[in-house]
Amino acid sequence: MDALSIDIFVIPTFVLLLLVLAYVHFQGKVTDVKEYGQYVLNIASTAFVVNLLWEIAHGTLYKGFEYDLKHIAFCALASVADMLMVLLLFFGFAILYKDVYWLRELNIPRLVVLVTVGTIGAILAEIWHTSRGDWTYAASMPLLPFVKVGVSPVVQFALLPWLIFSAVVKKMKKP
Repeated sequence: MDALSIDIFVIPTFVLLLLVLAYVHFQGKVTDVKEYGQYVLNIASTAFVVNLLWEIAHGTLYKGFEYDLKHIAFCALASVADMLMVLLLFFGFAILYKDVYWLRELNIPRLVVLVTVGTIGAILAEIWHTSRGDWTYAASMPLLPFVKVGVSPVVQFALLPWLIFSAVVKKMKKP
């Protein structure tokens, strides 16, 4: 991470707009709007916290990372983007399954699709960010063969959405 440019905010802003539209769409379809709002807030807050912990934990796999305010702030910013991507997965699948409470039915086929989409999305995002120079891997970052992107950020989006969704379902018990 050398410097932030304004164009790095374009995609998250577009995603945020899509999320607002999806939120409003499903808000009109649920019977308990307050419960629905709490459900989405639980997904968002859990996604932010879990991704922030992951970002800080794997920070040393990026060139120049230090545990200082500048880098922790960057981890927090990345965690906001990660949270938006988790919400995009959530609402994207809600639209696909025509059910905002699809997490209650997170069976093996749906889990495989979720992990696959998360993995592909992470690979594409890492290719884009590293080619732009938004961040650079340290020599300690294990790379996936062929695509040469970091294993840690790919595992992050292959597994964390599932863990986040599972935790929220357990916490809410009846979404």
